[in-house]
Amino acid sequence: MSRPNFTLTQRFFFDAAHTLQREIEAAGSRRIHGHTYQAEVSVSGPRDPRTGMVIDLGILRAEVQAVRERLDHHLLDEVPGLGIPTLENLCLYIAGALSGMKPAPTRVRVWREALGDECVLDLGPGD
Repeated sequence: MSRPNFTLTQRFFFDAAHTLQREIEAAGSRRIHGHTYQAEVSVSGPRDPRTGMVIDLGILRAEVQAVRERLDHHLLDEVPGLGIPTLENLCLYIAGALSGMKPAPTRVRVWREALGDECVLDLGPGD
């Protein structure tokens, strides 16, 4: 019998401002404006027979909180390593910031509930 694979997810939110150069809805995007972002990070793998866990949720929460602190109440344009503050780049930034976890994230989702916008980054095991 193969070992079952589990997925654990931790959600968080952050409030942040940014600007964005766009061709549509340009005027409002170019001015500094803010959003409440929702995000979730998923890790997948077999549970450790010794601990019964894929990852200790306390570790996952602490790692996610450290990333949240880099984003919450910041001007995203100025966050080192983020690049252009798009939903896609936020997913990549969060995944990169957590890439040292064992196991590393397998999925990162960022969305803005009020606008209905969402981006999902699916990463394979070991990516």
